[in-house]
Amino acid sequence: MRTTREEDIVVVGGGPAGAACACLLASNGFSPLVLERETEPRHKICGEFISIEAQGILAALGVDLRNLGGAAIGAVRLVFKHEIVEASLPFEGIGLTRRALDEALLRQAEASGARIRRGTTVSGIAPNDAAFDISLRDEPGLRAGTVFLATGKHDLRSLKRPSGSSGEDLIGFKTYWTMEPTQRAALEHAVEVILFQGGYAGLQCVEDSLVNLCLLVKRPVFEAAGRTWEKLFDHLLCESPHLRRRLNGAEPTLPRPLTIANVPYGFVHRSDADETEGLFRLGDQMGVIPSFCGDGVAMALHTARLAALTYVKRGRAASAYHTLARADIGRPITIASLLYDFGSMRFGRSALMAASRLYPGILQTIASMTRIQSTAAF
Repeated sequence: MRTTREEDIVVVGGGPAGAACACLLASNGFSPLVLERETEPRHKICGEFISIEAQGILAALGVDLRNLGGAAIGAVRLVFKHEIVEASLPFEGIGLTRRALDEALLRQAEASGARIRRGTTVSGIAPNDAAFDISLRDEPGLRAGTVFLATGKHDLRSLKRPSGSSGEDLIGFKTYWTMEPTQRAALEHAVEVILFQGGYAGLQCVEDSLVNLCLLVKRPVFEAAGRTWEKLFDHLLCESPHLRRRLNGAEPTLPRPLTIANVPYGFVHRSDADETEGLFRLGDQMGVIPSFCGDGVAMALHTARLAALTYVKRGRAASAYHTLARADIGRPITIASLLYDFGSMRFGRSALMAASRLYPGILQTIASMTRIQSTAAF
């Protein structure tokens, strides 16, 4: 690899975890270089629910979600077939597109002193003595003393997360809709989790009068439906009368839905004695929580803050950070994964609806159990 220059700190990925980490490092006097593969703001596959924990971290970073037009969300509805159970959330969430959030965070990081390099694709990272060689696609590489890996759900070939996690038979889809006014009004201030055979969907309002539809479906269901989005969508409308009613008269705003597959839901990185110091895993590279619980952004921000503060206080002690991060996020990820597995079974879906109907507060309990406290480990 031909290397053009050396950097003290490189952040790979400009999503919430990478941008937040860069912002914090810059605020503490460092000058991190952020490598972001996209040249301009783009939509990402995400439920786009911003929990109260995430809001607190974002506010501390100087990002005002209200000024970005985020939609207030104060309730959750669990839907299966014709049955709907609703409960108030233990906090007020905000619906905001990743396109808006990521750009706001990158701008804040740049304003804080980080350097942002867009349109740069990292193809590999390899340890070399007390540093790392970073290979870049179609351009000379870099050498970095410390790397913060924040590539989200996408792995680098040289640093793949282990296989065998629970989400590997799942395919994710996401698109936006402009809904018929009465249906959008009925959806406002709530996030709807819609259960169906072989998966679930989330429906919520975001900014600019748009509605986010994000769903996960097991691969066999996708294949049985005909292996295309159009046929799968028709299948879901037949499976869920509620979804069919919500999207009656709605118009999609993307030419094609965003898709992703083989995401290792339930994964939590475990530090070991042979781990290379100086490589910090952030966000989904540290742990992946099933998306129905809506805490993925909060976990990305939390790991970013913990990693940045570890570096400020202890330098390249990545293994110490990974141990702390695992202690923080392991429990909510485990609980969320068990709930997903339970809800994926026919009996589990019926039992979950029955329990929610008899005791609507159970939805609040679930929301609390799958949250991460943003002040943990500090």
